[in-house]
Parts: sequence; C-alpha cells; structure tokens
Amino acid sequence: MSEAKYKRVLLKLSGEALAANADGILNFDFISEISEVLKKCVAEGVEIGVIVGAGNIWRGRQGGKMDRVRADSMGMLATVINSLALQDTFIQNGLDAVVMTSVDMNAFAEPYTARGAVAALKAGKIVIFGGGLGSPYFSTDTAAVLRAAEIEADAVLMAKNIDGIYSADPAKDPTAVKYDEITYKEILRDELKALDLTATTFCMDNDIKVYAFGLKDPMNIYRVIKGEKLGTEIHK
Repeated sequence: MSEAKYKRVLLKLSGEALAANADGILNFDFISEISEVLKKCVAEGVEIGVIVGAGNIWRGRQGGKMDRVRADSMGMLATVINSLALQDTFIQNGLDAVVMTSVDMNAFAEPYTARGAVAALKAGKIVIFGGGLGSPYFSTDTAAVLRAAEIEADAVLMAKNIDGIYSADPAKDPTAVKYDEITYKEILRDELKALDLTATTFCMDNDIKVYAFGLKDPMNIYRVIKGEKLGTEIHK
C-alpha cells in the first residue's frame, strides 16, 4: 500500500454537505461515514485538522437588515455547534477529537493556539477548529487556509457539495467546464467562486496547495490524501 502523500492536512467540511438528506440540521449517519474514513487516515499516520462551515444552520447574509457583526457572530456560533457534533460522532466512532475555538468558550471547548493544535495533532488527535477566525467579515474558507498555514499543513482539502471547481455553476449552466487544476491567478482573473477573495489571495501569497473535491463519497478524503487525482488542484 502506498504511503500517504500528505502527512498533515486541514480538512474543510461544508455544513450544507453534512446536512444532506437529514431530517434536522445534521445527518449523523453521514458524519459517521466520514469519521470511519478519518480513522483509516489516522491509522496510517496522517494528522488531521478540521474546519466546518455552518450553511446548514446560519449564514451571515441571511440576517437581512441585521447588523453585520451580529449576524456574522451568529454564524461563528453555528460553526461551534457543528464542531461539537463532529467531535461527539468522532469519539463515538473511536477517534480522539478535540474542539478548539477562536474565542473563549471554556465550558464547551479549548481555546485555540497554534502550538496547542500542533501538539494535539502530533498526539494523534483530530483537531476541530470552531468559531471561524473569531472576527466578522471573514469566511470559514479564510479561517481554513489561515489555520492551515499556522499548523503547517501540507494541503487544504475542501470537501464540497460538487466534485471540483467549474468555469460556472454546473447546476445553472450545462456548458460549465470542470478544471483538473487551476492557479489562484486564474481564479481571480475569471472571478470564479472557488474560494472567497481573501482566502484566494492568502493562498497565493503563502503558496498553499488546495484540493476541492466532492464529499458525496467520504472515501474521497482518503483518496486525495493518498495522492489520487480527484476534483481540482488549486496552486500558485
């Protein structure tokens, strides 16, 4: 069996993807499938950090006339709800998992520090980063790539509702073309909705490698970590 291509990764999970076909906000059977894949990765020595979005609960733009800071604060809290749900399911499935938050929530999670996160990863724990960056106006895409830089991850794995990056929304445009690979400059030039603008420029400036792929089959996480060509590779 080939060795894992990436020894430390930051996995970004879509909140909406975790709610697929669920009666409520989360599909726990699906999360259990993900945890089994992560267990397989950890058994092969891969260190995994996780950030989850909150589209299944709340997005700041849903706030309408709400104050933007307050609406984004609700979104950050929603990511903590998802993070705790992931932690519980991971632990039930035999993984050691810790939630670290960007703002103090000591009754529910540990405070985030890069040093503490790296120590936990080296100890074989899944580290789940909750609360985004702890600041409004920044998406979980930006939080994911910043945390990846801080923990010195080999790659950011963007597990999405669709199977990669397209030239247009494939749900709306049947002529949309899927990219096997693309540069950050091309994303910015063509104004593609791959990552938000802040995350894209950060990755370009810091030479961070990102893979965007579909989460419909959780085994895709393992396949990408092993080096299989799936989805879209985004690079400098």
